Amino acid sequence: MGNIRRSRGYNFEHTLVRRLSSGSWAARRLGGSSTGLPDIVAVNNTNGILLTIEAKSGTSDILYVPQDQLMRCMVIRNMFGIYPERHIVLAFKFMSKKRFRRKNQTVYETRKLLEYYKVADIIEKMKNLPIIKCTYDGKTYAIYQNGKTLALGLPDYAMPFQGLAEPIATMQETTKRSINVKDQRISHQNRGRKIRLSELSTLPQEDLNK
Repeated sequence: MGNIRRSRGYNFEHTLVRRLSSGSWAARRLGGSSTGLPDIVAVNNTNGILLTIEAKSGTSDILYVPQDQLMRCMVIRNMFGIYPERHIVLAFKFMSKKRFRRKNQTVYETRKLLEYYKVADIIEKMKNLPIIKCTYDGKTYAIYQNGKTLALGLPDYAMPFQGLAEPIATMQETTKRSINVKDQRISHQNRGRKIRLSELSTLPQEDLNK
């Protein structure tokens, strides 16, 4: 089970690096726990943005980021003060299969795959770092050593790749509307008469291109 969990985490990290490495952005996976560094560092040198990212994925309803992983993100963030905009981002991926125990058996239930990207810059102002918990509905909490749990309400971060699909969808919709308008124009022009196949060669070229 440990190997499966690690493999799931590596896959999510590699996916994030691939998504982030586009346009003005560059990203690298740093090795995480084995190196004492964040899972991922991403930079946009054009706009002066640095992201230190911890990535968590799982099949449960709750994902956690422990104190030491928050600390290593904060250390790297503070090292690169040359960047005007620097953020600690916690990336959470809730897999499409929920895993739980039922009658001493492991059972999987299908659900919607969800990803959240939370800005955790607030931890720099905390005297004692908590464990940060994220639930399947995207709510975040701070768990302190004394056992107290407080709602944290970390804000969402708009990752650069999240808006890439919108222009494509818009183009597709525009193309569909354009085709529909052309179809309606031809239908209106030819209403009341049928066109034989032999007549196609006599139609004006512009009608064929509409």
